[in-house]
Amino acid sequence: MQIGLEALVDPRLAAYVEEAREFNAAASGAENIYTEVDPSTPEGLEAHRTGLSRRPTPEGPPPEEILAEAGGHRVPVRVTTPQSGEPRGVYLEIHGGGFYMSRAERSDFRNRRLADAAGVAVVSVDYRLAPEDPWPAAPDDCEAAAIWLIEEAESRFGTEHLAIGGGSAGANLAMTTLLRLRDQGLTEPFVAAALQYGAFDLSLQTPAARRFANEYYLKAYVGGIDDRTNPDISPLYGDLHDLPPALLTIGTLDPVLEDNMLMAMRLSAAGGAVDLRVYPECGHGFLGFPIAMARAANEDIESWLCGRFEG
Repeated sequence: MQIGLEALVDPRLAAYVEEAREFNAAASGAENIYTEVDPSTPEGLEAHRTGLSRRPTPEGPPPEEILAEAGGHRVPVRVTTPQSGEPRGVYLEIHGGGFYMSRAERSDFRNRRLADAAGVAVVSVDYRLAPEDPWPAAPDDCEAAAIWLIEEAESRFGTEHLAIGGGSAGANLAMTTLLRLRDQGLTEPFVAAALQYGAFDLSLQTPAARRFANEYYLKAYVGGIDDRTNPDISPLYGDLHDLPPALLTIGTLDPVLEDNMLMAMRLSAAGGAVDLRVYPECGHGFLGFPIAMARAANEDIESWLCGRFEG
């Protein structure tokens, strides 16, 4: 058996490769605050968080900011609903940012697009950030938001059909949330998991993960944890049975490509339905880039979610 990346790439994406290469070349010479400023200092941490907060303002009604509560645990969420028609489902979005940067607000632009394109309500979780609140604060918040959504979706949105997803650290937290819910017998409402360039191994056991051995996010989020193969930290090592169908989106230039392929194989081996989509000449976080490859990938995610909610 032979498995190559070319077999995982949709041929239609070839038309966008040259533009992606040109974008990468231009970006490589641009100023990069994340490599020039030390986030372990208060000033550097603020600079990282401020730099990652910049995003275009979406058109349409602003998200509703509410406080979700489950089991006495309260967490702020941002709710974006489609501008036409009732939502066909609800997507629980968990933002990325290395567990220490960004906020749910940063996802407003993409969440507005997703809500209108897929006809879904999007609930984005403003979970607590490291280093002020290291593990397990973030998965605790995401679990609380998910349980709140399970309890409130029908009355608030008129649907019981749910999906979950996120990018990078958000994909990690989406998986750990699903594992927590599965262990409580609560995953039945979830029809899909859309995971983008997930950071699934924080234990540094895989070659891909070891590339990040000196990254600040590890110290900030799990610096005091000896066993980082705990599935609540590194879901790659979890029991992955009885989880909803998953879409994994990753670029060929992404340092976590191998771990996403491993996650796809482990989910499949556990009996899950897995759709792995690979995008050429794309690196980490590419879904937010102003290129045709990113637009195609976002459309693929929207279409896939529509299919899951209609299934």
